Amino acid sequence: MSAALDANLLLFASDEASPFHERARGFLDELARGPSIVYVFWPVVMAYLRIATHASIFRSPLPPDLAMANVESLLARRHVQSPGEQDRFWSVFRDAAGPASVRGNLVPDAHLVALMRQNDVSTIYSHDRDLRRFDGIEVVDPLG
Repeated sequence: MSAALDANLLLFASDEASPFHERARGFLDELARGPSIVYVFWPVVMAYLRIATHASIFRSPLPPDLAMANVESLLARRHVQSPGEQDRFWSVFRDAAGPASVRGNLVPDAHLVALMRQNDVSTIYSHDRDLRRFDGIEVVDPLG
């Protein structure tokens, strides 16, 4: 089985002040061992880097080198994939975004869903309830 990973789980695992820290860390450690394919799409990586290093969001922001090292450690695993947008991405994005009336903070979620669709990934691990607005994907909350 394969699944995508959302940024919020990476953030909770990195934020020792989060009430979800231990559970997120344990879940990511389990995923990191494999063997199931895990998709970490580039928008997830960028969101993680943006938020984990931001002093106004993280109580104890990570130094950029540590945040990048966390990403590199995950991406170095053989069973972790990080593909980007493919041809005709815009039409796939429009198909994902239209029924959910995407605007504002849902735009990055629709981007992620479109990437999932282009890569035939139907499951995402996330604590974000907004992803449930999108048709054709299963949201699994390992913290819930």
